[in-house]
Amino acid sequence: IAIGNSSSEKLENISDKYITLPDSNEILSTVISIIPLQFIAYHVANNRGESIDQPRNLAKSVTVE
Repeated sequence: IAIGNSSSEKLENISDKYITLPDSNEILSTVISIIPLQFIAYHVANNRGESIDQPRNLAKSVTVE
């Protein structure tokens, strides 16, 4: 699975699935790419049977004061 803009023909040719994002400036393209990446991560975790609401090792990454 690859994600890119319409000018990424080389990436599109070597990937099995390709998601085309709209052309935008560099800052907006980063924000726009987060949405499909989160959507893919959600479905991969769901298909693997992982707990989506309680990810493992979250306590190691997040500290609460």
